[in-house]
Amino acid sequence: KGNQMAKFMNLVRCKVKTSHREEYLKKMDERQKFEGMITSKVVEIKPNEFFMTGEWKSEDDIAKARPQMIEFLDSLRHTLEELSPELGVTEPYSGSVIIEK
Repeated sequence: KGNQMAKFMNLVRCKVKTSHREEYLKKMDERQKFEGMITSKVVEIKPNEFFMTGEWKSEDDIAKARPQMIEFLDSLRHTLEELSPELGVTEPYSGSVIIEK
């Protein structure tokens, strides 16, 4: 599993339905940080297409928060467009932070 002391990050790409943009952004802004989360950011990479990033103290912390993160995503699903039949409405990534400056 590597160094458990290493910070861990997750990145999730999603597309928001234009008609639900304000609702999506309001819910993201009002969401509390999950336990073990250091920072959370929402980055708009194209109109209505976003990357949500989370920086975590450890891989264990994100694993513990996963049920709450899925519950939160479920509350947003109706605001999201399908990315593809394979991906559904999100394209998630996660991994250990290797270099930080």
